[in-house]
Amino acid sequence: MDEHHDGFLRLPQIIGDRKRGIPAIIPVSKSTWWEGCRTGRYPKPVHLGPKTVAWSRSAIAELVEKLKG
Repeated sequence: MDEHHDGFLRLPQIIGDRKRGIPAIIPVSKSTWWEGCRTGRYPKPVHLGPKTVAWSRSAIAELVEKLKG
């Protein structure tokens, strides 16, 4: 599936947000997540606007499968 048509997840949806009651898909800190994006461990973000980034659902699903194995 094309990454631009499968939907997007924002950072709180990926790493969770306890204050807002959002469970983590990948329970890491924000700084760990961004370092992983920089080094290639985690997918690169897609820029949706000047100050808005997200990650494709399929890229996150692939990462979850990779981390399980």
